Order: sequence, then structure tokens, then C-alpha cells
Amino acid sequence: MTATLFTPLQLGRVTLQHRIVLAPLTRMRAAGSVPGPLNVEYYAQRTTPGGLLIAEATPVSPQGHGHPNVPGIHTAAQVAGWKTVTDAVHAKGGVIYLQLWHTGRVSHSSHQPDGAAPVGPSAIRAEGGTINAAFQPVPYEVPRALEIQEIASIVDTFRQAAANAIAAGFDGVEIHGANGYLLEQFLYSRTNTRTDAYGGSIENRSRLHLEVTDAVIREIGAERTGIRLSPWGIANDSSEADPVSLFTHLIGELAKRTLVYLHLIEPRASGTGKADIFRADQPSAAGIFRAMWPTVLLDAGGFTAETAPEALSSGRADAVAFGRFFISNPDLVDRIRQGAAFTPYHRPTFYGGGAEGYTDYSVWGG
Repeated sequence: MTATLFTPLQLGRVTLQHRIVLAPLTRMRAAGSVPGPLNVEYYAQRTTPGGLLIAEATPVSPQGHGHPNVPGIHTAAQVAGWKTVTDAVHAKGGVIYLQLWHTGRVSHSSHQPDGAAPVGPSAIRAEGGTINAAFQPVPYEVPRALEIQEIASIVDTFRQAAANAIAAGFDGVEIHGANGYLLEQFLYSRTNTRTDAYGGSIENRSRLHLEVTDAVIREIGAERTGIRLSPWGIANDSSEADPVSLFTHLIGELAKRTLVYLHLIEPRASGTGKADIFRADQPSAAGIFRAMWPTVLLDAGGFTAETAPEALSSGRADAVAFGRFFISNPDLVDRIRQGAAFTPYHRPTFYGGGAEGYTDYSVWGG
């Protein structure tokens, strides 16, 4: 039987009642770096019985931060704050994963402990800019190349963050291996010019993804561990000349680990966090790599109520993640079920601020 958006789906230890997923979305609404009542309200609004929410990208360490007012998962206060979020989601019958994040070279010294330079695989500055701790636009800085002996501690911060996420009540975690952040910086040859065991060959450049994945699996189990990748991605000054060979190797190695899911960002929508980018005539990441993946495959990238069902009926994906329209439609699942129109999103309120553009969107018929 062909799956629809409302066909149940087994995801590790839980059964989802539909296949409409909240994609991880940076919103910069934490109280400093600790989730608070506003975050509880936001996630609870978007919870449905048996629905999967992937909480926003969350730094695994102080060094992993790269934006103001994003929640972390490396202190007791952050764990306690997230517990209030997961309790609210579970009270409404939802399932929630946490995305584990290290921004790497696209951080800024104002976010770093003691004002240090951000770190990356190599001392190569990204083109463009970001915002500093005071919400001011600033150019990217030249990162400090990580010493090889530091990498094991980076891996361990992901392991500890996964343990902290489970302690905070999350049902699982998603490793952020996409969008030009630290793990993908190691993966791509244009951002990684190392000559040691983490640079050069495809195998070496994939090493950090796999070491982080293995560490998280050892801590919480493969049945609670997912990963997000962005083949053909261009976010945060990323790209790779031959993504098929690179991701064929990486996804093949990840498939051996039987993770609970693989979350792919379609290239047509890479970079949409900063602008409404839609790259036409791009290949389908899910279409190319579906045959390699043995468990659940989530697909993300500019989907609508009209286009999402085809991703399932074609067999490319098992579930579809929505981002921008889930921001402006807290009742997105019900709207799709009823065939109701979507409320447009308002990009100027995506990042930072309070309730406006965060928890004040109305529900259908409301």
C-alpha cells in the first residue's frame, strides 16, 4: 500500500501517527542560552499526537555556539530548561528529538569563551557574515584550525550532549552534519585542506561525521540517533565539486550503523534560512540516495501540501519535514489534513525577539 502523509510510521521505539515533521529551526528565542516558557509554548503549539518535532539546532558546548539567544545542551540549567519543553510535548502525545550542533568556523569571537577565534578544520574564512552577540551584523572571521589532539574532545562533546538530551526527556537526537557547520566543514574539500587523518581523501574527510555518530550511538543507541545531511548544499559558504562520490561513501558508511533515520535537505532549498532561495533543476538528494538507506528517510526542502505526498508515493522518502510554513502555521498538520490554506510566514521575525512571529500565529478557523 502506498504511504500517505497520514499513514503511521515506525520510528525506532515509537510509532508516529503521521509523517509531517517539524524541521529543526533556529529562532534565537532562548533566555540567554536556556530554554524558557516562551520556548515551551512554541513547541507545545506545534505538537500533535504521534507527531515528530525536531527541536532547533542546539550547541553541544560553549565553543559550539555561533548565534545569540540559542539554547544549549551543555549545562544543568539548559537540561532543566529543555525538560520543561519535552514535558509539554509529551503531555500532548508528541515525539521530540534534539538537533546537536557545532557551528565551527561560522561562529564569531563574541560568542566564544574568552573571545577566542572560532574553530574549523582549516584557517579558511567563510565568505559573507553573521551576527555577533549584540545582534549586530559582522563579517566572518578567520577560524583557528583545530589541532588533531583537540578533535577527540569535540567528538566527546557530541556524546555528552546526546546523554544530556536524553536526561532532558528527548526521545532521540539528530546530529547536525549539514549546512556548512563544523562537521560539514570537515567533509568538504574547499573548507578542509588538512593533511592529517581528517583531511585529503573522502575517507579522511568523512571521519569526523562517523566518529561523532559512533560516539552518540555508544551513548544512547542507534535506535535513538538520526543525522541530517545536505548534499549539494550551499549554506554558509559551503559546496563540493563532486557530492555524489562524497555522499555515496558517507551515507554508505552511515547505513552500516542502522541509525533510526537519515534526514536529507534537498539542494533546491539549500540556504533558505537566510533568504527565500529556490534553486531550480537540481537533483533530488532523496531520489539518489534512497536505495542506499535501510531505515527511515526524512526529506526536507521547500515542500508544500501539494508536493509532499509525491515524495512518499514515489518511494523517495518516508516522511517530509516542513520548516518555514510550520513557523507560521502551528496547526500545520490539521491544515494539511483539512486542505486549509497556509498562513504566510514573515521572514523579518524569524530570528530573535519575543512572541511576535513566534507564538502569536493563529490556528485555522481561529
